[in-house]
Amino acid sequence: MSTLGVLLVIAVMAAVLWVFSNKIGFQSQRPEDYVDSKPVFDIRERLRGKLLCEGVIFGPFGKVSSRFVAEFYAKWDGDTGVMNEVFQYDSGATQHRQWTLKLKPDQSIEATAPDVVGIGTGCQMGSVVQLNYTIKLTEAAGGHALNVTDWMYLASNGVIMNRSQFRKFGIKVAELVATMRPAEIELQQAAE
Repeated sequence: MSTLGVLLVIAVMAAVLWVFSNKIGFQSQRPEDYVDSKPVFDIRERLRGKLLCEGVIFGPFGKVSSRFVAEFYAKWDGDTGVMNEVFQYDSGATQHRQWTLKLKPDQSIEATAPDVVGIGTGCQMGSVVQLNYTIKLTEAAGGHALNVTDWMYLASNGVIMNRSQFRKFGIKVAELVATMRPAEIELQQAAE
């Protein structure tokens, strides 16, 4: 095959990959797709008090690379909230993060945390919340800055399903799937 033929094949493969990742797959969804979905996800109500979380992290080839459980505690003062997260990984490692969340009148969200580069942005619409941010990994995890697209979907029973993709240079390097729920849901289910 000639050099021109190889370049043409590479260009076609790159175009197909771009279309799949931006128009067909996970990244193709937009908050507007969920505008009429119920129940309505208001972060000031749903990310409040003690929350319990379980999740898995998939590596770039789709295998589970880590599992975790976590406890979050969130409080709000008007449209500004602080959420403290404590993760316990299957490796025995513990991770702490403190988010500051600001809900704007147009339902957009600004999010900051010590390991987030700059200000994360997103919005709440219908039954979903979407955030985009760049997270700086610890030196032990390579120290890379990864672009994150974070979607949270509110179920009718109050459980939040979370799916996040982590990308470097536009290439997916990890994916997180987790559940979050108010601690009260667990207590109610135990009593029944």
